[in-house]
Amino acid sequence: MSAIPTFTALDFETAHGKRWSVCQIGLVRVVNGKITDKLDMLIQPPGNEYSQFNIGVHGIGPRHTAKAPTFNNVWHQIEPFIKNQDLVAHNMAFDNSCLQQVLDYYSLAKPTYQKHCTYQLFGSNLASLCKEHGIALNHHNALSDAMACAELFMIHQKRSRAANG
Repeated sequence: MSAIPTFTALDFETAHGKRWSVCQIGLVRVVNGKITDKLDMLIQPPGNEYSQFNIGVHGIGPRHTAKAPTFNNVWHQIEPFIKNQDLVAHNMAFDNSCLQQVLDYYSLAKPTYQKHCTYQLFGSNLASLCKEHGIALNHHNALSDAMACAELFMIHQKRSRAANG
């Protein structure tokens, strides 16, 4: 893989088992190995409904998002991080599915982007990789997960450059 100087790491947390139930998004823009922008946002999922299981995972519940905007009302802030970008997530299959389904839910146009998955690149879970590489992690906080993912992708790119001379 050739170096990707600019990319966005992202992570979604969901309110329940439906992937369109986004309740938090974390976005981290990296340009030439430096974090240049971040977005951390609570989002009110449709109906502000949560499962106890998901609350137990990330600690976000209806009281946290009761006054938060819905996804369609903040898409204009999120889209520049995604449209025509290289997107990186630790489990891209999950995060891409969340993005696609929430865009469908609100009938929003789907942007184009390139996908990269640090789980596929490293073959291990986020918490273990962060411990191994000394990366701070408040697991299942979307911004913290996105920050960790950005750090891992930069480590991967540095290793790739070193291996390819």
